[in-house]
Amino acid sequence: MTVFNWTYKILKNLDVSENIAVYTNVFTNIIILIFIAYFLDYLFKKVLIVILAIIAARTKSTFDDFLVANKTAKYIAHLVPLIFVYKTVPIILTEFKYWEVFFEKSVKIYIIILTLWIIRSVFNALKDYLKHKPRYSDKPIDSYIQVIMIMLWIFGVISFISILFSVNKTAFITTLGSVSAIIILVFRDTILGFVASISVSVNDMVRIGDWITMEKFGADGDVIEINLATVKVRNFDNTTTTIPTYSLISDSFKNWRGMQNSDGRRIKRFVLIKAKSVRFIQTDELEHYKKIQNITSYINHRQNDIDKYNSNNNIDKSLVINGRNLTNLGLFRKYIEEYIKNHSGINKGMMLMVRHLQPTEKGIPVEIYCFSKDKTWENYEHIMADIFDHIIASVSFFGLELYELDNGMSILDN
Repeated sequence: MTVFNWTYKILKNLDVSENIAVYTNVFTNIIILIFIAYFLDYLFKKVLIVILAIIAARTKSTFDDFLVANKTAKYIAHLVPLIFVYKTVPIILTEFKYWEVFFEKSVKIYIIILTLWIIRSVFNALKDYLKHKPRYSDKPIDSYIQVIMIMLWIFGVISFISILFSVNKTAFITTLGSVSAIIILVFRDTILGFVASISVSVNDMVRIGDWITMEKFGADGDVIEINLATVKVRNFDNTTTTIPTYSLISDSFKNWRGMQNSDGRRIKRFVLIKAKSVRFIQTDELEHYKKIQNITSYINHRQNDIDKYNSNNNIDKSLVINGRNLTNLGLFRKYIEEYIKNHSGINKGMMLMVRHLQPTEKGIPVEIYCFSKDKTWENYEHIMADIFDHIIASVSFFGLELYELDNGMSILDN
């Protein structure tokens, strides 16, 4: 075009040689093009940033605020001078076909990269926006975004190669399929992470904010981030553990979300009673045990049933072992049960029982199984400690003994 040949005409009028006139004209046009592109970039960047900032300030939605924070307007502004350069270069370099093709390909690749950056900034803004919504705060948004961006970057790389080597995309993808085994080997962890992310999301195995325990990796705390490759857990000692996402579907872990969403947190602990301290209750001892208010009515009712049974069956009670009898361990077990039922920290609407476990060489385990109302770790521990403080102190009132090691340490099991 004539407008791009003004330098050439001036130089020819000054009797400058053809080559110098042509190269000087091209060089001048490139310098002018760079200045115009820089001006357009500066202008549109200022305009778009200001416009988006005004819109963000006037709207109730916070999404546009996150667009501003992620510099989306700045990246979009870069597209305008790029498109201008892309349209202008073929005209400027019309007589330099090699350089025309080179610059054209370079600008195309830059446009693709910039487009991907724009999409990435929009998705980052969307991610930040959704994370501030209570409905999505526990969802692995990072994984979704990373999966989408990986697919877009794969498409971008295919486009780069197609542009650089003038290869048909369909033919390139076909060739790519033949070397898929190598690709799978190279990107094994990414592919496994991708599959795991989908499985974790679809099956709702883990959410951000869940308390999980995974002994293999030393993780015991709250999930703070889920992305394509890793899951970050902030442990209760304020350390951070990074777990490969794929491990969540290949290994075993414990998610405490069910407990946190339920009406109580389980207490499951036992005390060990010395077997030799268990004995029958003599009739003359009953009045003493009736003074324990939690089991007074139970003793009266139970003893009536026992006396009736022994009488109806002509049981010889000259030996205490004959017939049916109360035992100090039975009374102790019933006492614990009544005590827990009356404890203000226990949820009475959930499972509650006191049971014997299989006797061991260390004694008879008496297990307490119930649920605390308060699920907060600190309060839960206080409730459980309060119950077992009382139980341990009550053992001697029933003529029972706790099993102890020779060094005097009590045996309790969590």
